[in-house]
Amino acid sequence: MLTSVRKVEKPWGHELVFAHTAAYAGKILHVDAGQALSLQYHERKEETLYLLAGSYELVVEEDGEMVHRRLQPGDCYHVPVGTRHRMIAGPEGCDILEVSTPELDDVVRLEDRYGRV
Repeated sequence: MLTSVRKVEKPWGHELVFAHTAAYAGKILHVDAGQALSLQYHERKEETLYLLAGSYELVVEEDGEMVHRRLQPGDCYHVPVGTRHRMIAGPEGCDILEVSTPELDDVVRLEDRYGRV
């Protein structure tokens, strides 16, 4: 079955939501050069990130500490429920494939450079 792709504009770039069912979701995050998603966590959503192109710095909570990881194309990272995280695009921007549980609106923002709450 052919499905449509929904583009969602964001202050840091855009999302292409290509799957959203009761069981899972899939989207591609296009993050413009130097832009950052909010520092956030999810109360129900679990996600795995796969870097398609470009590079980004993942600021993520591991064992209660915030660490910085530089990801390159082909790198994959699993973000469990409740884990604080933020993605910051490298100088060329990046495209991140995200697969997750279906709760796309489950975002608790802790910091946001664009003033979102």
